[in-house]
Amino acid sequence: MPKQAKANKKVKSRRAKRVRAHLKTGEIKPRLSVFRSGRHIYAQVIDDASGKTLVSVSSLSVKPKAKGKKTDIAILVGTELAAKAKQAGIAGVVFDRGEYAYHGRVKALAEAARAGGMKF
Repeated sequence: MPKQAKANKKVKSRRAKRVRAHLKTGEIKPRLSVFRSGRHIYAQVIDDASGKTLVSVSSLSVKPKAKGKKTDIAILVGTELAAKAKQAGIAGVVFDRGEYAYHGRVKALAEAARAGGMKF
């Protein structure tokens, strides 16, 4: 791995840890974690007390149904996540954006999940 790639990885890891340190998670609310790659976006609701994933949705599971821009697909992922969370009885979560800035696809997913009934 080149020197610059290692430095970038270390900075991203530090940023993600810093964001998670500010989150107030626990037994009360699970955590909505977002991962974004070049092509896809993944979101999962995690119970940190037990270390288990309660609900997960990705653009891979939504993509056969829809085509369009990546932001539009992120909106579909957010609405699908809100629907699955509602079925599982999850109303409130803590939003964990990880190492990503709150704009673009991450923001679109979050706003779609809010519109679907989730409370952050």
